[in-house]
Amino acid sequence: MRDAFYATKKLLVQMNNADDPAEIRNLLSQITGSDIDESVAVFTPLYINYGKHTKIGKNVFINFDCVFLDLGGIAIEDNVLIAPKVSLLSEGHPVSPQSRQSLVPGHIHIKENAWIDAGATILPGVTIGENAVVAAGAVVKDGAANTIVGGITAKIIKAIN
Repeated sequence: MRDAFYATKKLLVQMNNADDPAEIRNLLSQITGSDIDESVAVFTPLYINYGKHTKIGKNVFINFDCVFLDLGGIAIEDNVLIAPKVSLLSEGHPVSPQSRQSLVPGHIHIKENAWIDAGATILPGVTIGENAVVAAGAVVKDGAANTIVGGITAKIIKAIN
């Protein structure tokens, strides 16, 4: 697994130093092992630990300084906006000290038209619903469709009409 991480790191260094959007998408395609549509915009730096478990839809915008830990899987559907310093963390560690050296994966799914605002953290196993907004700085364990969630731990602030 560490060899795979180092291979991803090598591609990330190239991607995070590129200034051509097409080159950035090409390198991200290599990192994820899937096609990245030309409608996707990524403002680097972007940090990914593995990459092969990340799927990115069309017309997705990823702003500066985001972190994707994707061993549990990350799916980002079409028309999603991801603000600066967002962390998508699909893996964590057990609480028990005896088993803490292992990983606990949990798939993250961000549905169509969602907006994840600056500095938000999405935890393992979370689905962000269609059209949902995650407020800046929120730590999200659940995000229902057509709602705004915020706070630590995030809760529904209001419904979107």
